[in-house]
Amino acid sequence: MKIDDWLLDILACPSCKSPLRASADSDELACTAESCGLVYPVRDDIPVLLVDEARKA
Repeated sequence: MKIDDWLLDILACPSCKSPLRASADSDELACTAESCGLVYPVRDDIPVLLVDEARKA
């Protein structure tokens, strides 16, 4: 997955507005809030930040 650091700095979870972090082992972005726990897919280096597409961690 190729997402620039400056982009990760401004991306937020659409559900709870917490910061997202890149998952090292898969092409996903995970919400940093423990109460939310949503994981968003990254397809073709494009984050899909739709709650309907996310899965619970």
